[in-house]
Amino acid sequence: MTSDVSRDIKKDVNGSLISGVILSILGVIAIAAPSLSTLFAETWIAVILIFAGFTKLVYATQTRHEGGFIWKLLLSGLYIATGIMLFVYPSTGILTLTLLLGSFLLAEGTFELILAFKLRPQENWTWILGDGIITLVLGAMIWFQWPFNATWLLGTLVGVSIIFTGVSRVMLSLNGRSSLNPT
Repeated sequence: MTSDVSRDIKKDVNGSLISGVILSILGVIAIAAPSLSTLFAETWIAVILIFAGFTKLVYATQTRHEGGFIWKLLLSGLYIATGIMLFVYPSTGILTLTLLLGSFLLAEGTFELILAFKLRPQENWTWILGDGIITLVLGAMIWFQWPFNATWLLGTLVGVSIIFTGVSRVMLSLNGRSSLNPT
């Protein structure tokens, strides 16, 4: 019984290690081809919106007797139309998503700065201040370089995220492997 459990854990560790390596390689590819990965990310968001819109449409029809049917229907139409627009006009979608990301980071950075000063009497409040400043600077960099950064920015950020996910998976797998084989 114990050997079966150890074998299953080791198999999971190996699978996790392999997926971590694959994710790391995909992240490097995404950064090496940022325009292609940006287009892929934009298309993926379009597909998600279309799918979510149809899911909302099904929900609207299933709950049409509970009220708000028209609003649910309009909301599902908005999701579907936005997804289709992103899918049909990917370059406009990339510009829009990049500007939206910059706006989000500017707003988040501003709120984090406000929060940091509200927490100022507490110990370690400067970590939130630093996070707010960095987030604000990133948002400003996106805004001030827009639209020139739109073709590569989203793909690069997705690539960096995928690399960190892959590396963390590899490190957790190696840690799990070493705990299975104590020396």
